[in-house]
Amino acid sequence: MARGLKKHLKRLNAPKHWMLNKLGGAFAPKPSSGPHKARECLPLILILRNKLKYALTYREVIAILMQRHVMVDAKVRTDKTYPAGFMDVVSIPKTNENFRLLYDTKGRFRLHSIKDEEAKFKLCKVRNVQF
Repeated sequence: MARGLKKHLKRLNAPKHWMLNKLGGAFAPKPSSGPHKARECLPLILILRNKLKYALTYREVIAILMQRHVMVDAKVRTDKTYPAGFMDVVSIPKTNENFRLLYDTKGRFRLHSIKDEEAKFKLCKVRNVQF
C-alpha cells in the first residue's frame, strides 16, 4: 500500500558521481523535486558537507541553511536537499564566495570558484529561435 513517492534513498542506490563512500551509513539525502532531475543534480547538503567542508554533520548543514547563509542562483535556499544542478551558482555572501557547478572530464560535479560579476549571470544554451 504505497502512498506517493519514496521518501528515502539508500546510499548504494545514489548516483555514482556523488562519490559517497559505501560504509558512510545506510542512507543518502534524496533530492527534493525541483529544477533538475534527481540523477543530474547534487543536493545542497552534499555541497556544503562533502564538497566545501563547511560542516561535519547533517545537523550542522541544517543550522547553516536555516540561518539563510546559502544562495542558489541569487535566491536564498533553506531546503537541505534542494537539487543544485549544472550551471547553477551557489553563493555564500558571508564568506564572499561564489561557485558554479560544472562537470569534470569524468562526468562528476565540480565546484568552480567564480567572481561576483560572473555570479550575476546564468549561463545557458539557446536551442531554438522562433520568429
